[in-house]
Amino acid sequence: MRKAFICPSKYVQGENELYNLGYFVQLFGKSALLIAHPDDVKRVKTQLDSTAEKFGVKFVSCNFTGECSRQEVASLQKLAKEQSCDCIIGLGGGKAIDTAKCVNAAKSHLIIVPTIAATDAPTSHSAVLYTPEGAFDDYAYFTSPDVVLIDTAVIAKAPTRFLVSGMGDALSTYFEARANQMSFANINAGLPCGFREGFTAPAKPTKAAFALATLCYESLLEDGYKAKLACDSNMVTPALENIIETNILLSGLGFESGGLAAAHAIHDGLTILEETHKFFHGEKVAFGTICQLVLENADQEEIDEVLNFCCTVGLPVCFADLGVKDIGDRIMAVAEKTCDPSESVHSMPFPITVDAVAAAILTADKIGSEFKGGCCC
Repeated sequence: MRKAFICPSKYVQGENELYNLGYFVQLFGKSALLIAHPDDVKRVKTQLDSTAEKFGVKFVSCNFTGECSRQEVASLQKLAKEQSCDCIIGLGGGKAIDTAKCVNAAKSHLIIVPTIAATDAPTSHSAVLYTPEGAFDDYAYFTSPDVVLIDTAVIAKAPTRFLVSGMGDALSTYFEARANQMSFANINAGLPCGFREGFTAPAKPTKAAFALATLCYESLLEDGYKAKLACDSNMVTPALENIIETNILLSGLGFESGGLAAAHAIHDGLTILEETHKFFHGEKVAFGTICQLVLENADQEEIDEVLNFCCTVGLPVCFADLGVKDIGDRIMAVAEKTCDPSESVHSMPFPITVDAVAAAILTADKIGSEFKGGCCC
């Protein structure tokens, strides 16, 4: 049986670690292409200027448009070549990080510096491509980052909603990895070959990945609420540090090497509902996790534990929490999108049908609504 585990070469997390960015750049050379939204650069300009001077490196700025498109990637690859950049830095949120991964397909060195802990994308070797207008284009797979550098002081100053969304994304990690363990499904942790048409090396999940996914869930229950309170006050505490590690590292390694299942597929299905577009990825994944538990007929005690966590930290547990007032016949379109042959719902350890998925989503909505109405969260 072919198994695989994929991870970045280095993961470094700590308060004020951004001041050490220049150290990692100089491991590869003297200059780096800095892919970041202007607002994110402004937020950390003091740290960037300081580390550049301390370690004698140069950050080559670019006019990042904010969209990870093929056109943007080609333009930035050209700039990196013209400026003889020794490495690529993706700083900020998901779009900047994914763009840096794609630009680095030219085989330089890649440093990822997230300024929020909203998803588990920073440690992964996958990226999502969009058109210049913002419509979905394709998935892409590359080599894992050389360095993932996390400054907890920067993340603590970001809006708390980002951190909570990251907890929603991380919430699915254990349950989806568990499904993959039971079904022996393939995961996208094989040999990365570039854009999807060249990616042909699936593998089975490892026990190590499942152990990390399990720890991910345990950490959320232990420190999630305390971390939220710390972030509300823009303070770095041990609980916040643990949840940043959970959202980015444990969830990142857990999902990529442990596998996705129904929760993320249901997220994708929910995206056809216009009302959900203003909600973050992790917020929709959290509700997708509840739907997956219903789909697999999990113990009520386990479902209640997840519902209680979501209510405590402020994650959606029903359609109303996602702005959906009347799903009506649209539920079948959501279920059909969820059950697309390419979706990860088919990693569940039993046959999947559109009717079963629709029933699970509607039942999860009712369970979540009743639970929320009966608790004091």
